[in-house]
Amino acid sequence: METRIALLAILVENESSVEALNDILHQYRQYIIGRMGIPYREKQVSIMSIAVDAPQDVISALSGKIGKLPGVSSKTAYAGGGRG
Repeated sequence: METRIALLAILVENESSVEALNDILHQYRQYIIGRMGIPYREKQVSIMSIAVDAPQDVISALSGKIGKLPGVSSKTAYAGGGRG
């Protein structure tokens, strides 16, 4: 199945959503290449980036689940072309 490389940029402003976010990421762990999180305490926000290599429908499902969490916003950027 063809996969794509993508980067999810996630901002968490509602600390009560962190556990649910980590649960979602755990469900998709087989597709995660790497992740970085930065707690920005001064602004009470956590900044995360998640690099994935997955089929398009998996990336869309992951992004959609994350976007439904309260106080969490995300955007996805894709590398050009597919990977097989």
